[in-house]
Formats: sequence, C-alpha cells, structure tokens
Amino acid sequence: MNRISPKVLALLGLLTLVWGTNWPLFRIALDELPVWTFRTIVMSTAVLMLTAILVIRGESFAVPRGKWPALIAASAMNIGVWNIATSLAVLYIPSGHASVLAYTMPLWVAVIGFAVFGQRLTGRLLAAILIGAAAVAALMIPNFRDYAQAPLGLFWGLLAGFCWAIGTFIVKRTAWPGMGLSLTFWQVVICLPPIALGALLFDGLPTQWPSAKALTATIYTGAIPMALGTATWFALVKLLPAQVAALSSIAIPIVAIVSGIAILHEPLSGLQAAAIASTVISLWLALVPGRRR
Repeated sequence: MNRISPKVLALLGLLTLVWGTNWPLFRIALDELPVWTFRTIVMSTAVLMLTAILVIRGESFAVPRGKWPALIAASAMNIGVWNIATSLAVLYIPSGHASVLAYTMPLWVAVIGFAVFGQRLTGRLLAAILIGAAAVAALMIPNFRDYAQAPLGLFWGLLAGFCWAIGTFIVKRTAWPGMGLSLTFWQVVICLPPIALGALLFDGLPTQWPSAKALTATIYTGAIPMALGTATWFALVKLLPAQVAALSSIAIPIVAIVSGIAILHEPLSGLQAAAIASTVISLWLALVPGRRR
C-alpha cells in the first residue's frame, strides 16, 4: 500500500472530529423537531452552504452526460436513506449506540467488495478489518439489551450502514469528470424534495419554533457535517481504496461516544475503552504502510 499523504490524513482527522461530535446534536435537535422536519432543515441549510461555496469558487454545477442514473442512485443511498435512517435510530437508542450501528459500513464495504466485485484483501488490510470488527463488536455487546428492547433502532442503524456502503461503491466506481463539490451538491438537492414532502405528509406544518439550542444544532448539522463533511468524505473516497476509506470511518463512533459522554452524559464502559484501543490499532494497520523487505 502506498503511503498516505499528510493532507489526506488531516482530512480524515477533521472529518472524524466533525462527524463524530455531530451525533449528540441529533438528539438535542430531535427532542424538539420531528425527524423529517429536522432533515429538511438540515438539507436546506446544506444546499445553501454548498451553493454559496460553488458560486464563490466559480465552480460548475453541470452534471456530465450519462451520469444522472448513478448520481440519483448515489444520492438515494448516501443522502436519502442515511439521513432518515440515522435520525430514526437515535429516537429508539442512545446516540452513541446508533453511531456504532451506522458505522458498520466498513464491514459491509469489505463484504460487498469481496462478494460482488471480487476484490482481494492484503493480509494487513484483512487484519485491520478484523480488528475493526472486534472494536464494533465490543461497542455492541453492552447494547444488546437496548437493541432487544428497541429492535427498530437496531434495524435503522444497520440499514444506514449498509446503504452507505452501497453508495460508497457507486461513487468510487463511477467516473465524475469535472465534478468536485457539485457531486455533493446534487446528491443533497436530489433528495431534498422527497424528504421535504415527507416532512409535510408525516410531520405536518410546524406549530411553534424550536428553541435556539435546537435550531442552532440543526443549522450547524446542515452547514458543517452535512455540507462540508459530506464533500470531504466523497473527496476521500476518490483518493483512497474503498476499503481503506471505509475503514477510516470506524473512529467516528469513538468520537461520537466520547462526545455523547461529554454533552449528553452517556456512560462509558471498559469494553468501550477496549474498542478505542482496537480502533487505533485497526486504523494504524489500514493507514500506515508496513515496512518493505
């Protein structure tokens, strides 16, 4: 495996921090806003942010000919299902537990890559995936009672991770000539109308304004994690092998758990500490090349 540049490592670190600390904010916002309304505001904010950046940077909004089917499929998996499924998951189980389920994505990427695309894994990357799986298992073990009492939380969390894996392969295996930030912009734009319609049908018109705290959490989620975080993720998917990019995301639940402890006062266990150590080892194996003999 080639050495990963410091710039890519910095992007990975920033993305981990931004996405990981965002999970407790879901819970804060969803205490006052229905799921579909919350996601409509988040995605509308993201569209405004991405539009402003594209205009300021003078980038094209054009979609290359023949790319619309792949773009719509990627949007449905990466944006549509992910946003609704993760929001529903945190309604049934704690935010840290939901993030663990959603970030089973690297395991799904490994399975899909091997079973569907016949991708081979190096011994080092296989070890990284197995240790990463052990970290996920360590995080899930204490939560089995929560999952048994709230099976819908388990379902929505795993669905989010599975669909994100599919969306990652669509983005990785499709050529997007001339598309930079616009790749993120169009994926959000495509999913905004159906989610806004869902807000109208399922949530109805809002009867009162949310608190400043909930509204700030919602707007921040749209402007930073959704707009800038998602754009950073798609850039990384283009730069790294699918399995490596996916595996790098397993640190995000660790940050989500720590931020959940700090913000929502959620508990920390010995197994979670072991998962943190396993995650560090897994990331080291995946991102740091071994010595050549």
